[in-house]
Amino acid sequence: MVSGPGIRLLLADVDGTLVDPNKQLTGRAVEAVARLRQAGVQFAVTSGRPPRGMAMLVEPLALTTPIAAFNGGLIVEPDLSVIEQRTVPPGLVPQVLDLMTTSSLDAWVYRGARWYVRDPGAPHVEQEAATVQFSPTVVSGFSDLADSVAKVTGVSDDLGAVARATTAARERFGDEVSAAQSQPYYLDVTHPDANKGSVVAFLSERLGIPEASIATIGDMPNDVLMFARSGLSIAMGNASPEVQRAARRVTTSNDDEGFANAVERFILP
Repeated sequence: MVSGPGIRLLLADVDGTLVDPNKQLTGRAVEAVARLRQAGVQFAVTSGRPPRGMAMLVEPLALTTPIAAFNGGLIVEPDLSVIEQRTVPPGLVPQVLDLMTTSSLDAWVYRGARWYVRDPGAPHVEQEAATVQFSPTVVSGFSDLADSVAKVTGVSDDLGAVARATTAARERFGDEVSAAQSQPYYLDVTHPDANKGSVVAFLSERLGIPEASIATIGDMPNDVLMFARSGLSIAMGNASPEVQRAARRVTTSNDDEGFANAVERFILP
């Protein structure tokens, strides 16, 4: 394991990590990425967000590396042209949607460049639209959307129901899908290889950087797989105790410049 000068790439989660609680990049975060580049350390992002939901990061951070959306389900260039796509097996999409309905979760479907919802007034739809900076397509049902689905998300403010549905999805579908919580109120179901550990492997091969020379930083359980594949893992101060225990280092929270503090303390020489 390496740190400091041995790190050649930092891979960051977005929500709860790179951006503040208002989903904004701070000046210190932008400066930290610029300082990484000056030190010869590349920077990349991965998130459960769709590609369009990370487009606003490209210019201020001068991104040149691939962007891993949907937790790695869709990897794009900074101009959003597709490099690689992994979709949920079509035969499983109706079953995943059925599990979410029986678990009392509202369901969203992400397919291509679009985000589909049945109820635009449901919890977190307005918040998500503000975060990703585009509106969903409202449909009466999802029966015609089984093909080419990058992600199905179950949403509820009953955090226990989301946690139980996550466990149920893993038990019911096993290795046929990846089921992880990108936020306490979101259950993301993607292709089994669409996870942040696979993003580390992809970037390692694509950029010619050993996994041991990659640092990762995140705050949620779906970030733990990328922690395990990287040479240096950093948990945010706002992460749960379980996520913090899975990382080698812990920084401050995202309302206290945790990302910038991590870069300055753990990455830069």
